[in-house]
Amino acid sequence: MPGPKDLDPSSSPRALLGAELRHAREKVGLTQEELGQPLFVSGSFIGQLEAGTRRMMPEYAVKMDEILETGGFFARNCRASTKSKYPDHFAEAAEAEAIATAIKEYAPLLIPGLLQTEPYARAIFRAYQPTATEEVIDGLVAARLERARLLDDPTKPLLWVVLDEAVLRRTVGERVEMAGALHHVAAMVRCHRIIVQVLPFEAGAHAAMDGALKLMTFEDAPPLAYLQGPGAGQLEDDPATVTRHQLAYDLVRAMALSPKESLALITSVAEDYAHEDQP
Repeated sequence: MPGPKDLDPSSSPRALLGAELRHAREKVGLTQEELGQPLFVSGSFIGQLEAGTRRMMPEYAVKMDEILETGGFFARNCRASTKSKYPDHFAEAAEAEAIATAIKEYAPLLIPGLLQTEPYARAIFRAYQPTATEEVIDGLVAARLERARLLDDPTKPLLWVVLDEAVLRRTVGERVEMAGALHHVAAMVRCHRIIVQVLPFEAGAHAAMDGALKLMTFEDAPPLAYLQGPGAGQLEDDPATVTRHQLAYDLVRAMALSPKESLALITSVAEDYAHEDQP
């Protein structure tokens, strides 16, 4: 009987690899916990691999081929699942984001990538890499805008963002570009595609002062939390850790302005930028 076919990298390699893993595991009669034991990972981690929310590392692929007797299938194909247009520290989070049913995010400094306009994204990447060629910057901007197409679907994923007031007050790019960026966020709110709240400066100390926080939930896999710092990122799947970050997000959301008040503030600040009235 022929073995599984190699995956097509042009399709969704991680999802296909996960489906093949589930098929191979069930074929030999192992539970997720039983497969995870010799790999020193939890059954929930195996479930995330099967759901396509986590990336299969080469060392896991080799071991799975041995346990499941798949003739090197996973070792050959995990390379396709690890190719990404995103930086290494964000690639796994971006790919998980693409299949999430809900995304909740606290943004302390910048408009989240899914909501950025082209001029805003370009200004950020140029600030990060002041000596990069235009070709490099163009590629980064294109990848970010392509990622934002996730919101082309009118209903999913649910995106609920809490913006620190600093996001509104820090001018990224030209003032007219900043106005456009905020007007874009406001437009997404008005068409009921996203929910946005603003955490005002006057709120003072809060539960997410350590930095940016993204929470993702999935239809058939446990939730994930993504923590981001300068040039680094960490995807968390430990249930207790994710629960702790969910609480932090809920506390921040409770301290923020209401969605209606937030929309009014975003629109007002955008108009100030557009008319160059803001000091």
